[in-house]
Amino acid sequence: MFVLRMRDECTRALRASQSPWQLFVDMCCEDVLTHSKMKLKRFLLRYYPPGIILEYERGGYERTKSIDLLGLTPETNPDELVAEIRHSEPLVTESRADQVKQLILRLQQKQSQQNHHRFCFYKDLKAHILPLTNVAFDKSGSRFLTGSYDRTCRVWDTASGTELHTLEGHRNVVYAITFNNPYGDKIATASFDKTCKLWCAETGKCFHTFRGHIAEIVCLAFNPQSTLVATGSMDATAKLWDVETGEEVATLNDHTAEVLSLCFNTVGNQLVTGSFDHTVVIWDVASARRVHTLIGHTGEICSVQFNWDCSLIVTGSMDKTCKLWEAVSGKCVATLVGHKEEVLDVCFDLSGQLIATASADGRARVFSATTHQCLLTLEGHDGEISKICFNPQGSRVLTASSDKTARLWDAQSGVCLQVLEGHTDEIFSCVFNYEGDTIITGSKDNTCRIWY
Repeated sequence: MFVLRMRDECTRALRASQSPWQLFVDMCCEDVLTHSKMKLKRFLLRYYPPGIILEYERGGYERTKSIDLLGLTPETNPDELVAEIRHSEPLVTESRADQVKQLILRLQQKQSQQNHHRFCFYKDLKAHILPLTNVAFDKSGSRFLTGSYDRTCRVWDTASGTELHTLEGHRNVVYAITFNNPYGDKIATASFDKTCKLWCAETGKCFHTFRGHIAEIVCLAFNPQSTLVATGSMDATAKLWDVETGEEVATLNDHTAEVLSLCFNTVGNQLVTGSFDHTVVIWDVASARRVHTLIGHTGEICSVQFNWDCSLIVTGSMDKTCKLWEAVSGKCVATLVGHKEEVLDVCFDLSGQLIATASADGRARVFSATTHQCLLTLEGHDGEISKICFNPQGSRVLTASSDKTARLWDAQSGVCLQVLEGHTDEIFSCVFNYEGDTIITGSKDNTCRIWY
């Protein structure tokens, strides 16, 4: 029913002002658990995916634990779940059991809310003087980023559509962009100029320029603790960089061709990289050593992703298939077939129960991560689909296509609920905010559109 694990070991304490989770109660618990010397500070509620965050002190450091309730449904018995949590987690004492039950009830209430939201076009932003490459939200959804062939990244206020900052300094295409969610105080940009830059999200000041790659950088990610940035390059390497010092931590050298996609797991102890050499590699972050090489695809790897509980990896390839792998063993547990052309993008929903694939054949598919069966084929686009994502609730699928439209689909029935029209050229990127009630689309037509 639930997965309990350490999520952040001393690296950076969550502050209430930065937290992406609903602060439920701030309680300075005075009783120290003598067997573990731990003092519970407060609970934080996480809606997507459902979970409870415990902030506590041990050994003079602030730490966090995550109780992931990935199997929670409105029908789950809260009393039985509280008993299960108490049995496994010593921080949840008898005196705290009712508070945990109230958190579970709030999560179930959120799950029971019907999602009939229909998106309306809000604003067309003449974002750049050349085509956009990617768009990205911060955790709160109040700001978003656009990257462009015009060598800049721009920071926008979502509510007003006002430009907050232009991040200038790259000498070539700004291709990959991201906030350091959940904190949202830093931005990383990766460029065809072979560098990655780290910026202050509040001021637009450049903190560091990461130099070391000898070819274009095409993918990047922050680790969950926001202490490292990983970059993947056309030079066949991935690199790890220290956010605080700006220094290179490690070069990951196992691939023999371009590294097109990478992803940290949600604990931050592993990184997965996908390459044009047809292989996928799982890396131990602390030692920068290769854990497994995943061999089986017969074409270039376009997309890789861990599921939330870190147990599975999904990969999409130019060989027209998607594969599912066990993260611990490196074993391929399923090959997901059906597409007639290259698989360009893959993703899990936040619960890890569903997988979505986007293909150059103009179709998207939804698979079960447990039975590996194709549940839905999403048909309607007139061109290749380059991006796909679930909303945080897992009830909707969003696709972006070269046919100049994005489409919103029901993840249970496969019905196309909306066609988001208005762009005058192909859409390269699309993204939901954390609540799932705002969409940004970015296009080759030099604009982005906000949809509420």
